[in-house]
Amino acid sequence: MVLIFILAAITLAAAILNARPPAKTESDLQALLPIWKLEKGIILSKAGDATVGLKIELPEIFTLSEMEYESLHVAWLKAIRVLPVGSILHKQDWFTAERYSAMPERSQDNFLQLSSDRFFNERPYLAHQCYLYITIKAPGRKPASSGYSSLLRRSMVPRELTDSSILQQLQGSIGQFCRILSDSGFVAISVLSPEEIAGTGKTQGIIDRYLSLSNDQREPVLKDIHFKPDLKVGSKRCLVFSVADADQLPASCAPKLNYDKYTTDRTKFFVGFATPVGQLLPVNHIFNQYLVLEDPVQTLKTMEAKRRKLQSLSAYSRENAISRDATVEYLNEAVADARTPITAHLNVLCWTEDESQLKEIRNAASAAISKMEVVPHEETVGAPQLWWAGIPGNAAELPENECFYTFAEQAACFFNLETSYRSSKSPFGIRLGDRLTGVPLHVDISDEPMKTVCTNRNKLVIGGSGSGKSMFMNHLCHSYVLQGAHCVILDVGHSYEGLCKLLGGYYFTYSEANPIKFNPFYIPAGDYLDTEKKESIKSLLVGLWKANDENFRRSEYVAISNSLQSYFHFLSGHREIFPCFNSYYEFLQQHYIKELEAEKVKDRDFDIHNFLYVLRPFYRGGEFDYILNGSENLELLSQPFVVYELDAIKDHPTLFQVTTLVIAEMFISKMRKLKGIRKVIVIEEAWKAISRAGMAEFIKYLYKTVRKHMGEAITVSQEIDDLISSPVIKEAIINNSDCKILLDLKKFANKFDDIQATLGMTDKGKDLVLSLNRANEPGKRYREVYIELGNTIMKVYRYEPSIEEYYAYSTEQREKMKVQEYTDKYGGDIRKALRAIALEEAA
Repeated sequence: MVLIFILAAITLAAAILNARPPAKTESDLQALLPIWKLEKGIILSKAGDATVGLKIELPEIFTLSEMEYESLHVAWLKAIRVLPVGSILHKQDWFTAERYSAMPERSQDNFLQLSSDRFFNERPYLAHQCYLYITIKAPGRKPASSGYSSLLRRSMVPRELTDSSILQQLQGSIGQFCRILSDSGFVAISVLSPEEIAGTGKTQGIIDRYLSLSNDQREPVLKDIHFKPDLKVGSKRCLVFSVADADQLPASCAPKLNYDKYTTDRTKFFVGFATPVGQLLPVNHIFNQYLVLEDPVQTLKTMEAKRRKLQSLSAYSRENAISRDATVEYLNEAVADARTPITAHLNVLCWTEDESQLKEIRNAASAAISKMEVVPHEETVGAPQLWWAGIPGNAAELPENECFYTFAEQAACFFNLETSYRSSKSPFGIRLGDRLTGVPLHVDISDEPMKTVCTNRNKLVIGGSGSGKSMFMNHLCHSYVLQGAHCVILDVGHSYEGLCKLLGGYYFTYSEANPIKFNPFYIPAGDYLDTEKKESIKSLLVGLWKANDENFRRSEYVAISNSLQSYFHFLSGHREIFPCFNSYYEFLQQHYIKELEAEKVKDRDFDIHNFLYVLRPFYRGGEFDYILNGSENLELLSQPFVVYELDAIKDHPTLFQVTTLVIAEMFISKMRKLKGIRKVIVIEEAWKAISRAGMAEFIKYLYKTVRKHMGEAITVSQEIDDLISSPVIKEAIINNSDCKILLDLKKFANKFDDIQATLGMTDKGKDLVLSLNRANEPGKRYREVYIELGNTIMKVYRYEPSIEEYYAYSTEQREKMKVQEYTDKYGGDIRKALRAIALEEAA
């Protein structure tokens, strides 16, 4: 009977249980969310923890030397030591896959810039933001664990949060922490504002972004979060790799890691120790780094108790004996080296919306972690708790069982120390590319450095044949002219012919059929005859009249000066006469001789007949009657792009002398008269011929004076031996060029020590230069360029031209002929020609 009663009761209970609704498997995130509120920019959790959020600007990747990595590591350690015992440092680095979005449409005048916009549009790259959260746990707070987490329960706000002393303590520690890091000179820190943390309703804050794993700061969108069977945020599948056990760690670590791709047999190239899981892991991921500052006394007591326990058990198991020895080593190091004992945890959270990519991401993340010689471990069971602890302000929920004992010195080695390249905030600059992906950057190598590390804008450009030197210089000059600069180029080799046609500039070159022509006597409308102009013409006339070893008397100087004054006065009354050397020569014959006779000037004071005889070859019908009587391309002062191609005349004593004197006069005139306009003179390999022609003093004057007139002088060379041996280069150019631009010099690696000494380059600069083009991305047409500013800022950029830019700037004869062929085909329109070539090549 009793048995029947028991069976009936069981049956009834089963029926009641079956009638109950199923257990609820969903929870409202708002109810579970561990964040209580923001108070004066401080994140307060429901468990009683207080957190300050910081945004950190790290050094750009590939820009730190071995010693700088060590210095930055020391700065982090100093900052960590000022934080109170029990606080948690949570460094969170976001790396999100983005695509470059071209700037808004520009005017058709910027044809090549538009082609570059199209070329780079949608170029993938990895964006990076670094956040740091410093948390003080509530007094008496029970440590979190995988089984005891606020993810699994609700919390009540403790009374201690009403005590303002806790918040004051946190703010005081943060102030010291930020000051130490900022004073290191490597990082910039700012406190996150309430809007950056919580958003505004129309924009997402960092908490909303984390809960949706989104880098989009627009209006937040609610997403479901699934923990089973795998971690999933909205449509994003997540993978979590953790470092939660000391057994996973390498035998040794350091702030930096040798980067084999850029290392040579003569140099070593370094990146940050954790960079493989940072910038070098090209997937969407967050790298979380946690340091829990334990009570040193209590930690050592705990470890000592552990040692004794392991000692007693060591006879039963070899594993116990090994663990005992490791604990002894830890205690010895803590005492002997006065280390800061902490517990730490690292994890990498990767995600994708394409499940087919999971295997590839898993392999990439595991390989990246292995490069630090860390044993990768993919979290499955504990992934939800680790994701939960990653919510900004919720670091105290990091499970204690997911942490390992170590020291701050070692743990800080696992900090991500680098970020992606940043664009300049200056309105002026040129477009270059990030070294890793080539994504466009706006780089100012002229004005912005003048505020910090440079005293002049002058530049020295060095690159071997085929290094991309001409391509880069075309791009620089084109960018400058589009931004309002005037550019004068002295070239040998026709490197700027295509660009000059595109910009509608003046191109002076010599051939038998069309010899080079100038007119120093012509004064454009709106200009005037000033002392500088007269002095330049006098210098030209004297240079043509007198040999270098002939004396030049004061009376002759006065006579020539008076002749010019009278000539231009004569022209003002005879507008029908065209100013040129011919009319000046005729004025001397017909009028000035009479003035000299009237003033009874003797031949010994000024021999006018000798003067006319020596200058006769430059007058009508003479051997060089073309060179000073030009009637085209006369508006030199207002023309922003002027090229002098000197290759055919660089060895001709007369033509080259006249040309260099005219160029000097023209640029000095621009320099002094064009107020508020940037003036640039580019001296290609012509500097060798100029220095031979007695123009070394002009180069020295130019390099020392041009900065006062918002100008810059740029010298370009590929002859390394000349660079090392030339006193003109060393004294005038190198010493007065705060910007040095070097392209591929691998072929000179054996003599680079001499180059380094001549340029005053540091070992850091040498390592960067010799790393150029060593690991270029396959399938892309670009060259790397090293830029050094004031011996302080040193970076390597890509220069990757669009197809249109490439053909416009190319110096290859075959490609130049192709451009000319297409230009003729399209009726002389070089833009249509370049576009047609680009479409043909892209097809």
